[in-house]
Amino acid sequence: MAMKLKAKLMSEDDVRRTLVRLAHQIVEQNHGVSDVVLIGIRRRGVPLARMLAANIRQIEGVEVPVGELDITMYRDDLSKVSVDPVVSHNDVPFSIVGKSVILVDDVIFTGRTARAALDALVSLGRPARIQLCVLIDRGHSELPIRANYVGKNIPTSLNEVIAVHVSEYDGVMDVDIDEL
Repeated sequence: MAMKLKAKLMSEDDVRRTLVRLAHQIVEQNHGVSDVVLIGIRRRGVPLARMLAANIRQIEGVEVPVGELDITMYRDDLSKVSVDPVVSHNDVPFSIVGKSVILVDDVIFTGRTARAALDALVSLGRPARIQLCVLIDRGHSELPIRANYVGKNIPTSLNEVIAVHVSEYDGVMDVDIDEL
């Protein structure tokens, strides 16, 4: 199925400004970041989590730990995704017990990725609280899950796809909306 670019939603500068705003919101809502850790959901949530941590370091002068979470085995649609799913590993080199964990992802759509991330996360320990931060909320939730921090709300139709590009994987950083 070929995708066709419908519109450029955010430039690199827009994404960077949005991540600065989200970092400020995280600091404010958590009354600082002394017990905050960021965990990016693989793939594009990881570089976004790193950028948020860099922004928080600029704002607060504090290094917030960043981890990587692979949700592959926790997906409820695993059989639809692939016969042979590629499973990475979690890279969370710190304890989440008693911490305020902020899960970071690029887009929230149905809420199923966030649900899988919650399952994967609690297998690592019991945090004090879990929050969700997304760059884009495109609507169409199928579960009672919503993000605590949203960069931009973009209502979409079901024949549209939000494409978040990050330098690490795509060579550019921006957000497009594509049509099927």
